[in-house]
Amino acid sequence: MALNYIWVGFFLIAFAVALFKLTVLGQTDAFSLLVDGLFSSSKTAVMDIALPLTGVMALWLGIMNIGEKAGAVNFLSRIVGPFFHRLFPEVPKNHPATGQMMLNFSANLLGLDNAATPLGLKAMASLQELNPNKETASNAQIMFLVLHTSGLQLLPVTIIAQRAILHAKNPADVFLPCIIATFVATIAGMLVVAIKQKINLFDRVILAWLGGLTTFIALLIWFFTSYLSHDQISTVSGIISSTLLMAIPTIFILGAMRKKLNVFEVFIDGAKDGFGVTVKIIPYLVAMLVAISVFRNCGALDYVNSGVKWVVQLFHGDTRFVDAMPVAYMKPLSGSGSKAMMISTMQTYGPDSFAGRLGSVFNGSADTTFYIVALYFGSVGIKRSRYAIPAGLIADAAGIIAAILVSYLFFA
Repeated sequence: MALNYIWVGFFLIAFAVALFKLTVLGQTDAFSLLVDGLFSSSKTAVMDIALPLTGVMALWLGIMNIGEKAGAVNFLSRIVGPFFHRLFPEVPKNHPATGQMMLNFSANLLGLDNAATPLGLKAMASLQELNPNKETASNAQIMFLVLHTSGLQLLPVTIIAQRAILHAKNPADVFLPCIIATFVATIAGMLVVAIKQKINLFDRVILAWLGGLTTFIALLIWFFTSYLSHDQISTVSGIISSTLLMAIPTIFILGAMRKKLNVFEVFIDGAKDGFGVTVKIIPYLVAMLVAISVFRNCGALDYVNSGVKWVVQLFHGDTRFVDAMPVAYMKPLSGSGSKAMMISTMQTYGPDSFAGRLGSVFNGSADTTFYIVALYFGSVGIKRSRYAIPAGLIADAAGIIAAILVSYLFFA
């Protein structure tokens, strides 16, 4: 229901703003921009996202099938089972969904977007098998989706690469702020959903895992800052990501060979589902992307940003962060839109400016909530998302606030 109101709201706001521009400001192209956006975004949803996703889906669903048949997914489930069983009490112990969710989170941690999406859709499908009400999101599905939308990422490779393209002096100087901001967003999302679902966060297992993860991130930050230069951080991040991306299917294949499976046939059986999943999500992609397009093209975000700057000036605050806020506004709506805003901010103010760096941190602080809700829930036919969107937006807000604070700490 929340997604329905938001979707309708995007169109109504876009129409009202365009009408104001036409009648009051005399901008005769106000509505033509919206119409052009409708057609281009619907084409983008199919030609630039859905069709390329088909190949990626087939690849990783095939690899996932090898991992399941080889026992790798069940092995991973046993390792993280005690922790996940407390966060996802509806999921039986050693259920394949546990390992699939862990693989999805691992791909996100490493910044492997192409792998994370197919793995996440597979995990959502497994959770749907446990869902007693197929059109309403279960508690487990909401927890999984919110943790996914919070976008916990340890290696923001694409952001560092984009900063290097734009000739930043130290492209990897946003590495630590990105980790801190996305970690805050993830913890905030987990807390909101756990409180709503009455999960005991003071359980010894949960505290041990969260403490261990926090310690690991702290040690990672210490190692990168103490022993690597800025250029080396970027290089090492890319090497780790690429190596692990190849290591995962290789380990799965070796495990399948050990069990004397016909690895090729197992891969084909899993890959067959790739096209069907992609076709199912096309209507949801089109619906969400056209709504985001008209909302973005109408100029509403510019008015919001002007209002924020006016309020900050009213209280004699530092307005430098406002220049990067369009990236934060766009991030929950569209990953490509947020990336475009980040690039535009760096081109306008410079990649080494405060706004340029903050825009990069914004882009790495969380994931695209509305897009992911439409994609993941749409893939399994869920129509009622319950409190998934508000919880995801709270995580986004926490990440944005953390990004601002940590950027002032590092760069101001």
